[in-house]
Amino acid sequence: MTGPLYPIDGVQYVPTDQATRYLESGAWMNSTVGDMLRHTARRLPNKPALITDEGSITFGELDSKTEHLAAALLGLGLQPADRAIFQMGNNLETAITVLACAKAGIVPVCAIPQYREVEIGQLAELSEARAYFVQSDTPGSFDMVPFAQQMQARHTHIEHLVFSGSRAPQGSKTISSLLAQPHSRSAERIVSQVKLSPADVLSFQLSGGTTGVPKIIPRFHGEYLAHATFSAHHYEMDEDSIFLWALPLMHNAGQLYALMPTLTLGRSTILMPNVDIARMLTIIEEHRVTHTASIGPIAPQIMAYPDLHKHDLSSLKLFFTMTRADMLEKKINVRSSNLFGITEGLLLGSGPSASPEIRHGTNGKSGCPHDEIRVLIPETETPAAEGEMSELCFRGPSSTRGYYKAPEANSKTFTSDGFVRTGDIVSAHTIDGQRYFRFEGRFRDNINRGGEKIGCEEVEAFVSKHPSILDAKLIAMPDPIYGEKGCVYIILQPGATAPSVPELAAFLVDQGLAKFKCPERIEVVDAFPVTRVGKVDKPAMKKHIAELLANENAKTS
Repeated sequence: MTGPLYPIDGVQYVPTDQATRYLESGAWMNSTVGDMLRHTARRLPNKPALITDEGSITFGELDSKTEHLAAALLGLGLQPADRAIFQMGNNLETAITVLACAKAGIVPVCAIPQYREVEIGQLAELSEARAYFVQSDTPGSFDMVPFAQQMQARHTHIEHLVFSGSRAPQGSKTISSLLAQPHSRSAERIVSQVKLSPADVLSFQLSGGTTGVPKIIPRFHGEYLAHATFSAHHYEMDEDSIFLWALPLMHNAGQLYALMPTLTLGRSTILMPNVDIARMLTIIEEHRVTHTASIGPIAPQIMAYPDLHKHDLSSLKLFFTMTRADMLEKKINVRSSNLFGITEGLLLGSGPSASPEIRHGTNGKSGCPHDEIRVLIPETETPAAEGEMSELCFRGPSSTRGYYKAPEANSKTFTSDGFVRTGDIVSAHTIDGQRYFRFEGRFRDNINRGGEKIGCEEVEAFVSKHPSILDAKLIAMPDPIYGEKGCVYIILQPGATAPSVPELAAFLVDQGLAKFKCPERIEVVDAFPVTRVGKVDKPAMKKHIAELLANENAKTS
């Protein structure tokens, strides 16, 4: 079955002849996620699949519970190809629910708990979601329960609101109540009748960008399984590996690095509910973890942790991170490598057997032999010279064929022969006859705050609504923990007083902006610097704030 059995209008599918070649060559797995779980459960029924603070679940138990929940979801009236927004944390119910959806053919829209009215509202409308899965007891002061109820009231096509966690309203639908429903053979038959193809949509993943609300990227069963497995093998993982993941499971990285290889390798994976360095290091010791990763602030926090010497990290074979792998390796005495990933379908990295020159001096290469990578001079299709910093472009079995219902974005995203333009600056380097890539920065106007992309244009538009602010420009300022944070340069209205950072954040959150997007520093200026052609000179502002921070740090050290 090389074409979708449940096609979704607005999704750009791989042509059938190309999908056939991918399946025959092994570039895609000839399986669905549900069938992969069933296969691994038969092979390793008693092995722990997922380990959490709330308990563990074996592959056999995971298969049984997801089968039961898939039947319950279909029993609610949901159907294959229906979309469901996910705002859930790292726990067993999240993993069970997302895998149950994979068996039922329901397509998760993989949001994060930090999203608010702007993001959830637009994602709900664009995806036409019929269900909304919500963590009722997410950490922090924000109450997800009334927020989710408000979103359902505003978007009437959301028919089913399903809660996870301990603070679900009385009488509401919950994951636990659906799992507690009596098991029946008729329910088994309901799930068995859902026959999916490797080419069917598995999930709607989200891409960060400059326009604020993420674009939707459809990912497919067969390609996603293969993409994750190529990457896991590239990092030299196998069935005996033990992987630790402390970042959002519903994020693309969480699915590709943590969840999918658990199914395809038969590997045990430990899920942490949040980043807690002391707990993380203890878990590595207790469970003899072999691999872990940092997409964001984990690696810098580990390097700053004062009691690092008290922990035995000898089981770790590899710690892969976004940047500073050389410093991390020196600090923890564990082989570390830099990574690069983009939801549009490319993962770069290197394993523990790679040389320090590769692990530390580059972000590696793709583990998929079918990927094609070019470095092109921006806004052209002309290849850059070896070592020259230019735009990373790629094409392969997992590369997106188009954003969902986004013709304008699609018109700007691809070269004439179908390579995805990433907007990321890299340089290519040949080492021992292999081509590796080093991430150098971004062309696009956004901020990467610990792995979460913040679109500057969106935030600037919200900041400019403040009654005291005439105009605003958001730029990335360096941060030792998150890599980057947002600093907003503002021009005040005549006679107005600048708001404080907390006051501005309160205003923006009240307007519907997610809290993590709020600027964390304000600089008041009379005018923005401009280039010789009259455009706002954001590089000059970045240089200015970097110098200010350096001077401030020098005074306090």
